[in-house]
Amino acid sequence: MDSDEALYARVKRGDMLAFDDLYARYAPRLFGFLRPQLATRADAEDVFHESLLATLENDEVAFDRGSFRTWLYRIARNLVLNRARSHGRGEIAIAKLASVEEPAYAADERASQGQMLHALDGAVARLPSPLSEIYHLRSSGLSYEEMAMVLGIPLGTLKSRMNQMVNVLREELKPWTAR
Repeated sequence: MDSDEALYARVKRGDMLAFDDLYARYAPRLFGFLRPQLATRADAEDVFHESLLATLENDEVAFDRGSFRTWLYRIARNLVLNRARSHGRGEIAIAKLASVEEPAYAADERASQGQMLHALDGAVARLPSPLSEIYHLRSSGLSYEEMAMVLGIPLGTLKSRMNQMVNVLREELKPWTAR
């Protein structure tokens, strides 16, 4: 199996089968990273396709600072940020908050897995943007080092934010984890 970087080199030489291989490799995870960060599925699909097309538009990419995967996720993240700026951060934040329902379960109630997943989705939606990005990158399978490169932050900062995120989610999900 060719590496991502080897497939990218083949794509740059015009091998569209190599592009299909990269697409198949990254479609589920990259879309999974994008969907929760954008207001609609259509927006996520647009940014997903823009990210992949951006790989074709760049003439030469040196992977000395990371892998193809970190480069692709960085492109996707930048497109998300650009879209958020163009749509107005306030509108997106309000839409996210309005769509989240607070679970009304007592701490001693045993909730179903569906309710817990709903609560997790709501808790993630309420995370501040830097912590939410980390959640979605990690859910997409990126390592700590790759996440730090995508976000352009030191590894120590990433680990600190990861700890903050875990603590916030743990606190929000206490009704389902308390014993």
